[in-house]
Amino acid sequence: MRYNRRSRFITEGVARSPNRAMLRAVGFGDDDFSKPIVGVANGHSTMNPCNSGIQPLVDRAIVALKEVGAMPQVFGVPTVTDGIGMGTEAMKYSLVSREVIADAIETSVNGQSMDGALIVGGCDKNMPAGVIALARMNVPGIYVYAGTIKPGRWKNEDLTIVSVFEAVGAYAAGKMSDEDFIGIEKNACPTSGACGGMYTANTMSSSFEALGMSILGSSQLACPDPEKADSAALSAKVLYNAIVHDIKPRDIITKKAIENAMSLIMATGGSTNAVLHYLAIAAAAEVEWSLDDVERIRRRVPVLCDLKPSGRFVAVDFNRAGGVPQVLKILLEKNLLHGDCLTITGKTLAEELANVLPTPRADQEVIRPFDQPLYSEGHLAILRGNLAPDGAVAKITGLKNPSITGPARVFDSEAACMEAIMARKIKAGDVVVIRYEGPKGGPGMQEMLAPTSALVGQGLGESVGLITDGRFSGGTWGMVVGHVAPEAYAGGMIALVEEGDSITIDAHRLLIQLNVNEEILTERRAKWQPPKPRYTRGLLAKYMRLVSSASEGAITDKPI
Repeated sequence: MRYNRRSRFITEGVARSPNRAMLRAVGFGDDDFSKPIVGVANGHSTMNPCNSGIQPLVDRAIVALKEVGAMPQVFGVPTVTDGIGMGTEAMKYSLVSREVIADAIETSVNGQSMDGALIVGGCDKNMPAGVIALARMNVPGIYVYAGTIKPGRWKNEDLTIVSVFEAVGAYAAGKMSDEDFIGIEKNACPTSGACGGMYTANTMSSSFEALGMSILGSSQLACPDPEKADSAALSAKVLYNAIVHDIKPRDIITKKAIENAMSLIMATGGSTNAVLHYLAIAAAAEVEWSLDDVERIRRRVPVLCDLKPSGRFVAVDFNRAGGVPQVLKILLEKNLLHGDCLTITGKTLAEELANVLPTPRADQEVIRPFDQPLYSEGHLAILRGNLAPDGAVAKITGLKNPSITGPARVFDSEAACMEAIMARKIKAGDVVVIRYEGPKGGPGMQEMLAPTSALVGQGLGESVGLITDGRFSGGTWGMVVGHVAPEAYAGGMIALVEEGDSITIDAHRLLIQLNVNEEILTERRAKWQPPKPRYTRGLLAKYMRLVSSASEGAITDKPI
């Protein structure tokens, strides 16, 4: 055995006997103390479909780890699900949970000096949290995604959870019958698994294949299918090999590997949240990575996949069409991927892709040939201007008119905006501003899926702009700009916008601009006072004190 053992407290000397006694109580025998202890972070939860199918995957991984000679030890990690909390006060805990989960994994693995970690999770924040923890600890580890949900069906149309949010707007606008509204709700989520489009969960899971922290072909499998459990078992064996050969996360998570991950995200039309999460992953791995790097990748990588929310297909369709390995091979053939990057298997990415055909199959429409892209450049753009001097993130593809100048409709919370939308007070040409929902101001940077979906449902997705210092769901599409930095609570320009001000969003010029005279803005700034914090005790107050700007990944562990 060649691995660098961390769990020395169970093997060295008479003084370690009490430690061994404790482990005998949980099943260790004489022959087990020389085996690597592998922590299995279990995100199982019966509260949501994203994580309700995890336990069988954990069970398979445990069996596989024992078969190869490891001692798996299971610990639980918390999870919250955006689809349930969306539009309520509970949603403020979503991004916060990324930090809580990362801290919980770090505490369990380092607190018991485990030799490796296999992390199993299914919802949006579980994935970046797991990789953030692995990058911090630099202990051999692998991420096992719980899998995607299968699409629901109603009247011969595929459904996802976003179908329900958009139905709310359509129903309120009188554009949908009671029968269809109820039918969509009852049929949208038919199985266990995370949201089925290229939303945040599937974006992050697929990017981990490109990053090298998950095995190829594992990220778009459906949670209930036997192949998903098979991939969990294979992941366990791959992890054991990484422990034996001392392959650590920071050997894998390099700047070139993050470029690979971001290239895959651009090619698949992934979530805006990936920008935030990779800033945080890079920070944890001590890799230099900025919003400018995201824009650099966008300009060179086309969108090749026709996937929801703005496209036609869902994750299981993507998997059948060749999935992540197919897209990665296309990018590799066009010199848009660093094939020499190490993966968790010990092989390079190019070696892992050696047997994948360089062009997509002709019998599918999900993955386009490189010379017939959906869009010639990536979809996640970094906008700047006086409203966001530190940057903002926008999806800029798929819009008939990627620029708008209109009057500001200003709301100091998501709830206030949603009330106005449902009352039909937002009109075509308006630019909605939702502020004080940033990392500190929210706190927690809520996703604005409820208002954006309601606007889409009312037929305003193409004609109303929306900017916020909060975030968007991976299921959001339209003329929307999020992650505005500096945020309103920190005194950013978005705090100075007044009702009726002219605002320009221009995707062509990558511009987000408040069209107000500088003298007037100076007068407003002199009068501005930060609002009282919405929370003064507990987790959210603690998060407010620690969290960084969205332009830095909204992290809570900046170096002291």
